[in-house]
Amino acid sequence: MSTAQKKIPYITLENVIDSEVLNRYIYPNMSINYYWSDDFSPQIYIALAQAGFISVTHNHEGRLLLLPEMQTYYAVLDYENLRIGKRVAKLLCSNRYRLAVNTGFNEVLSSIQNAYEDCWMVGKYAELMKHLSQNSYENFELFSTELYDEDNGTLISGEIGYVTHNVYTSLSGFHNPSKRYNSWGTLQLVLLAQHLEGQGVRFWNLGHPHMEYKSDLGAKILNRADFIEKWKNNTSNSLD
Repeated sequence: MSTAQKKIPYITLENVIDSEVLNRYIYPNMSINYYWSDDFSPQIYIALAQAGFISVTHNHEGRLLLLPEMQTYYAVLDYENLRIGKRVAKLLCSNRYRLAVNTGFNEVLSSIQNAYEDCWMVGKYAELMKHLSQNSYENFELFSTELYDEDNGTLISGEIGYVTHNVYTSLSGFHNPSKRYNSWGTLQLVLLAQHLEGQGVRFWNLGHPHMEYKSDLGAKILNRADFIEKWKNNTSNSLD
C-alpha cells in the first residue's frame, strides 16, 4: 500500500498541538486514520502521543516515514477487568521469573526487530526510541518492560510503550516461543498491568483490538469517539 494511493495527509507539529485542529478536523474525521511526517524529532513524537496518536513507520520508495495513526477502534484495559488464567496464576506463584522496567531497553528493541520480518521499529524510529528511553520529559515516559528467567537470566518476553498524562500505550513486544516458556508472554502482560496499576496509571491502551490475546487479557473495544472521551477524561491536561 503506497502513501500516494491512499492520499495520506501530511501532519506537522503545529497541527498536533492545535486543539482546534484536533477537535474539529482530526478526531471526528473517520475517513482518515493515518497521517505521515518526515519529522522524527522527540517534539512531534511526544506531541502525537499526548494527542492520542500511535506512531509507527512506513517505508515509501526507500524512504522511512513516520506514520501516526488515529485508530477507528481501540483495545482498552481497565484493571478491574484483568483476567488471569490458571496457567499464569500458577506461574505467578513460582519464583521462576523476574520483571524489570527499562533495564534492558536495547535488548528488548533488538528482540522485537528479530521477531518480525517487517518490523517498523527500525532506522530513525529505533534511534528515536533509544533517545526517548534515556531522557526525561514532562508528561511523557517511554520505557521497556522485561521478563527474565530467574534461573538463567535469559530475557523471555518484553515490550516497549509509554505513559503520557497517566495513560499507558503499548507499541510492540515479543516473547520466546519455546515450549519451556509457554504462557510467559501472557505472564509479562499480567505483571505489567499490575505494575501500571500500582504506579497509578489510569488505564492501558493496547491499540488495535483484533489480536485475540488482548480480549483474553480483559481489554474492551472502544470506538474512536468513546476512546477520545475516555482519553480526555483521564489525562491531566484536557485536549478541549
